[in-house]
Amino acid sequence: MDRRHASTLWIMLLTLASVATSFALACTAPVSALAALAAVHMRRRDGVALALVAWGANQAIGFAFLQYPHDPKTLAWGLGLGTAAAGAAFGAYAALARLRVESVAAKLGVAYVAAFVAGKLVTLAWATLLGGVAITLHPGYSFDQFVRNGAILIALYLFYRVLTAAGVPAPRQATA
Repeated sequence: MDRRHASTLWIMLLTLASVATSFALACTAPVSALAALAAVHMRRRDGVALALVAWGANQAIGFAFLQYPHDPKTLAWGLGLGTAAAGAAFGAYAALARLRVESVAAKLGVAYVAAFVAGKLVTLAWATLLGGVAITLHPGYSFDQFVRNGAILIALYLFYRVLTAAGVPAPRQATA
């Protein structure tokens, strides 16, 4: 496989990993973790695509298997979470563009915090329209999300390293 198609392969692989976490944890897609990993290893367009494809897969699982309600408010929240997924990706890329860090660990950390904050801010904007500001800002809930997504980021990074070491070509990255 050439590097032109490697990004598509990685979008599929990481989306499948995200789907597994959605089933295992009955939670939303780990977009902060995905956005951080993508910001470090993929072109921006591919990273945003990954965030949106993972969000879409998560929504499909929720409505098809996890009994998400089919009411207008839930559908609107689904759209809101899609924009939060894109916002998380854009936040991760913007942070890395502004802060020139060298180590992969530092890049992942910066991108992760930026993705989490950006996604949370977009979610908060939707919560002001749809309700749910208290839960969006609840410190315990936010901390749990941050820790869970951080653990998923570590697992996804290990997944990435194992597969690239096994010969799966790395995704295309933006040129400096």
